[in-house]
Amino acid sequence: MNEQLRTLLTDHPNLWRAGERGSRSYNTGTSISTGYADLDAILPDGGWPANALVEVITSQWGIGELQLLLSPMKAAIQQNRWILWIAPPYIPYAPALISAGVDINRLIVVQPNNDCKDTCKDALWSLEKALQNDACGIAVAWLDRIPNGIVRRLQLAAQTGKTLGVLFRQREMKNSPAVVRLQLKPELKQEFDRMHVTLLKARGTCRRSSASLRI
Repeated sequence: MNEQLRTLLTDHPNLWRAGERGSRSYNTGTSISTGYADLDAILPDGGWPANALVEVITSQWGIGELQLLLSPMKAAIQQNRWILWIAPPYIPYAPALISAGVDINRLIVVQPNNDCKDTCKDALWSLEKALQNDACGIAVAWLDRIPNGIVRRLQLAAQTGKTLGVLFRQREMKNSPAVVRLQLKPELKQEFDRMHVTLLKARGTCRRSSASLRI
């Protein structure tokens, strides 16, 4: 291997070699704790990537998925940055957010026209622009039918704005370019106080890992 190629493989932040799986790094910058030690333990760099796109797959909404994002939402507020929710399935419950330490005055909710459904161009435009803007600390969207080409654009936007982006989806897309992909399931049917989290993919590791969380 010539010296120029060796330098590229060693120093370029966006290249990862399979032989380095023990390093467990996103290569995207600093990470943000999830607030759950067991979940941090299975994620490279010990938390959510600070400037990348995360895909969270769950069979239904409202099983406690937002609990996993309370820590990065509070981190965004501490940095005087905004929180954006796009197409949430339910109206945000302000008292619960306030009780959890989330300043709802820093929360913006975008509800696209119902006729647009999951592929609403306005929703995707809002998400991309928010991710590109470093005034936004975290952008969360409940969108399903997004092709991988659009997901790749969103990933690049998150890198540009140094913003954490989270896509909640009810279907798994093959070969998604998201930096992290997780699957959430209640441990017992109809009992949502315990969550089983499976790490399907994370840049920086090729191992599937899982964690059991009390939420």
